[in-house]
Amino acid sequence: MTTDIITKMKDGMLRELEENILPFWAERMTDKVNGGFIGRISGDGTACSSADKGAILNARILWAFSAAYRITGKPEYLAAATRAKREITDKFYDRKFGGVYWSLTPEGQPLDRKKQIYALGFAIYGLSEYCRATGDTEALEYAVRLFHDIEAHSFDRDKNGYLEAFTEDWGMIQDMRLSEKDINECKTMNTHLHILEPYTALYRVWKDEELERQLRNLIFLFTDRILDGRTGHLRLFFDEDWNSRHDIVSYGHDIEASWLLYEAAEVLEDPEVTARVTPAVIAVADAASEGYIPGGGMIYEFHGDTGAIDADRHWWVQAETVVGYFNLWQITGREDALEKASECWDFIRRHIIDRENGEWFWSLRADGSANTVDDKAGFWKCPYHNSRMCLEIIGRAGI
Repeated sequence: MTTDIITKMKDGMLRELEENILPFWAERMTDKVNGGFIGRISGDGTACSSADKGAILNARILWAFSAAYRITGKPEYLAAATRAKREITDKFYDRKFGGVYWSLTPEGQPLDRKKQIYALGFAIYGLSEYCRATGDTEALEYAVRLFHDIEAHSFDRDKNGYLEAFTEDWGMIQDMRLSEKDINECKTMNTHLHILEPYTALYRVWKDEELERQLRNLIFLFTDRILDGRTGHLRLFFDEDWNSRHDIVSYGHDIEASWLLYEAAEVLEDPEVTARVTPAVIAVADAASEGYIPGGGMIYEFHGDTGAIDADRHWWVQAETVVGYFNLWQITGREDALEKASECWDFIRRHIIDRENGEWFWSLRADGSANTVDDKAGFWKCPYHNSRMCLEIIGRAGI
């Protein structure tokens, strides 16, 4: 029975990856005029060639097609990955001050020049995966440069952790927020998670002592600082001294962090680190289950200070839920975890995949209607969460 469930998930995700997700991005997002990829496709499917181009979008495209090429060996995926790599190295990379620009004009000129550490992290993630897939040394060189930029400018050597954002030339910046919905604090769980993630990817291809030390430090920042030991949830926003005054639960980040933490420990190949992090991984995944609706996916967010619940089922949260519970099943053998992973995949197939226009809807609203207002592709709507879900399950299935 278990083998049947896993085979069904693997086969379905391979079809979803190769017949829906990747063709959508390769065919509809390619910018045939200015190079690279256009900045946006609206929720109703309209291509917006005049939209600004975001570093995060391009770095996630780079990761998705690099990973797909590594798994499948298909040359069309390598072509898309190489196109994205050139955008990052030729246009987004700041040759004067280092780092990557936050955004470009549609024509590919620097627009918002701030240095958001989250964006540098994703550039490292994409470049490291490209190197892993191809052996390309140039991609590795750029990834290593960006690692050194983060460590030189963002790492807090006095109080530990990483500061959020800087000006073009690495000066202090008043508004550090990643997006308008975030709280303006100088340290966040989200940015630390997406430094942990690329440092893990970089360590796979570059066994550097400083990188190993900082990756280890990030893992323990999650277990010792970011994780709320009372609730099992991750705290989201911190001041410079690691004080958290915001009672917000992000169920998607909880379940995503659970498997990314375990992956980081495994890549270090240190049994003591894995043994130390495993209880935290299980605790965070189980805490995320508070937001899980049997047969109905994972809701988005809970605000403890007001009692407000965002019950929309966002596309990325569902993808991470599948991987997070599959990982929980693998490390514990708990059948309830595999059941949740399979059940959430069925929910995605029924409600999140856009069978008519391709790719995935941004979300299923709390009232059960598909969200066709928010982007189908754009600054934040990228192919990385859903393609990664497919690739992770394909790779983990081992059948």
